[in-house]
Amino acid sequence: MPLLDETNKKILNNIQLDFPIDPRPFKKIAEKLNLSEDELIQRIATMKDEMLIRRIGGNFSPDRLGYHSTLCAAMVEEDKIDLFTQTVNTYSGVTHNYRRDHNFNIWFTFIAPSVEIIKKSLEEISIKTGVKTILNLPATRVFKISANFKV
Repeated sequence: MPLLDETNKKILNNIQLDFPIDPRPFKKIAEKLNLSEDELIQRIATMKDEMLIRRIGGNFSPDRLGYHSTLCAAMVEEDKIDLFTQTVNTYSGVTHNYRRDHNFNIWFTFIAPSVEIIKKSLEEISIKTGVKTILNLPATRVFKISANFKV
């Protein structure tokens, strides 16, 4: 089965916008998509294994929970991009990262209980990857927008 068949596209589009608050959310989604709960869970597990889905979880406002958030931009040499992004993704406070066509070519967001943890983590990432230039651009005012990607 192709990884992005029509059923998986429907699953991805659905779970981004309308994830039910329910004791059995996957059952609710499966019913809506005319699938069995087991098939839905298996398809999601496969997409997670293939890194089409990195995480399924709630979105919370970091500042309301006493956390700090920052946007980071890094200058990563082409031959270090895989190592850098894999290293960044090991940190639980990283919500997502993406590549841009710019000198600062890898961007990611980082959320942590303190600015000290963010600073220490960025230093660790630099040491582990050899990437020296990582900008730490902390949020001074938060605007929450919905980022949904139609598949």
